[in-house]
Amino acid sequence: MPEHADIPTVETFGQRVQRARERTGKTRAVVAGLMGQSTEWVKAVETGRIGMPRLPKLLRLAHVLGVEDLAELTGDERISATTYSKAQHGDLPLIKRALTTYQLTVGERQPEPVDVLTARVRQAWKLWHARDRRTGPKDSVEGNRSRIGAVLPALFADTRYAAQALDGADRRRALVALAETYHLAQLFLSFQPAPDLVMLTGDRAMAAARDADSPRALASAAWYVNHVHRDAGEAAEARVDLAEQAAALLPSDDDPDHIARRGLLYLAAALSYAKTGQAGDAWRYWDKADAAARRLGDEYAHPWLMFGRGIVDAYAITMYNDLLQPGKALQVADSLDLKRIPSATRRSYHLIETARAYGLAGEGVSAVSLLEKAYEESRETIEYNLYARSALPELAKSGPRVVRDDALRLARKLAVPV
Repeated sequence: MPEHADIPTVETFGQRVQRARERTGKTRAVVAGLMGQSTEWVKAVETGRIGMPRLPKLLRLAHVLGVEDLAELTGDERISATTYSKAQHGDLPLIKRALTTYQLTVGERQPEPVDVLTARVRQAWKLWHARDRRTGPKDSVEGNRSRIGAVLPALFADTRYAAQALDGADRRRALVALAETYHLAQLFLSFQPAPDLVMLTGDRAMAAARDADSPRALASAAWYVNHVHRDAGEAAEARVDLAEQAAALLPSDDDPDHIARRGLLYLAAALSYAKTGQAGDAWRYWDKADAAARRLGDEYAHPWLMFGRGIVDAYAITMYNDLLQPGKALQVADSLDLKRIPSATRRSYHLIETARAYGLAGEGVSAVSLLEKAYEESRETIEYNLYARSALPELAKSGPRVVRDDALRLARKLAVPV
């Protein structure tokens, strides 16, 4: 008689949740606090005593666990957090095509001068950080993704071509411009249904920075790779090691750019440790970032990385949120001067993080108010933010009655299913 083939074991929803939680290094208590539930609730989900929650809570759980694709939790490969929420930007196919189009040979045309390419990259950064531009009716705006989505394909083509066609110092400068173009693509792709492209751009940016042999470019690439790996739930130690390596390559001098990039890498390490609940290490690195910001002065902000006093203070809110200390996060928020952050997208993000702190503290009225402010700063930043998309339906249905209509109205503006 032929032997029966082993029947593969199908993981339950609870087992997938437990696997995702353990991969990120979070305890049940940490996940429970971020979800606004009890530790017993998390245990009940993982052991199967509680079934899969409804979409809004499922999206929040995915966010807490650093899961971009809901299939990792649900087992249904057709569902992802962003596609199910219809959070796909119209320019995503163009960006994907630009990233996957290759020219293997150098043609006869002359590459664009590197100074011109660098100026175009700087202009693209300004487009990313600028406030929304009204283009018609009250709710018709041109947001940050739309602005850079229009320029990225040509910028990719020209920076790649220059890096192929040029030699020596000019080639290295072209590679630095190419690495920054990949950083812009990473920002565009964040919270889009394309996690593979996010990883691809992070890896390519690091490769371009290494080929350029530029400590500055490697520092900024390490900052953005840290974000990618942190959101993917990779080990905190690996992220911190990368940040430390990149920081060690920067010259120890009084150049504000070097000080800012080193401070940014310390901030990356702080955020990594906070994400996994390691408070002591998190604040030890935050102190280093704080020292760099103080050395640069209160009015300094890096022209495109935005490191400065405002960013260091604002990320303390995120760290306290991840460490389940919303009260302390709100103390920081009370004294945060957003004027020190010359970026509408960053201001919007940190307003959302302040809303998250209010949500963790059970203050729904303030949470809705902050989400509305974030919308005014940068519509597309909040439109593709997973926390905002998961919180608004719950606030519209079960938040304080005085703001349910406001939450519903904002959810509809963002095309969030309620």
